[in-house]
Amino acid sequence: MKLADTRTIAAPRAEVWQGLLDAETLKNAVPGCQEMDGSAENGFTAVVVQKVGPVKATFRGTVTLSDLDAPNSLTLRGEGKGGAAGFAKGDAHVTLSDGEDGQTLLSYEVEAKVGGKLAQLGSRIIDGFAKKMADQFFERFQSAVEADEAAGGDAEEGDADTENPTDDDAPRKGWIGRVLGS
Repeated sequence: MKLADTRTIAAPRAEVWQGLLDAETLKNAVPGCQEMDGSAENGFTAVVVQKVGPVKATFRGTVTLSDLDAPNSLTLRGEGKGGAAGFAKGDAHVTLSDGEDGQTLLSYEVEAKVGGKLAQLGSRIIDGFAKKMADQFFERFQSAVEADEAAGGDAEEGDADTENPTDDDAPRKGWIGRVLGS
């Protein structure tokens, strides 16, 4: 099963690259990921819980990064064993390029394979699931990187506002109001 797509991420390429190397960002991007430990240099260990059709399994496996060409491209390789459910493995070749207005174009090609009970579900279910997982991973990755970029920009704007208050009569928001934006 092979998939390919491109996403535009509202963050500089260097930040997107750092996100691809960060365990916490990857953990948040992998749907169903319960744990992710390790480093980009030595690889990551992960625990992922997923339900594919009628089969629910806990996969324990590894994620390794290879073919690193900072900050242009890399390959993410994941392998997991889900006990009686079988195994899943896949490669995602990711390419980054500069987009308009400081954005980054992230292109990916994914190849996924499954075996065991999962393979018995049939290619339609497996192919649909693999596409959904890849789309969710890159959508969640994009959201995490853009949130980090926005938080960095908001911190700078917040510093400027405290130095130059614009309206002393405006009511001050408590921390809940700031979080909820109300």
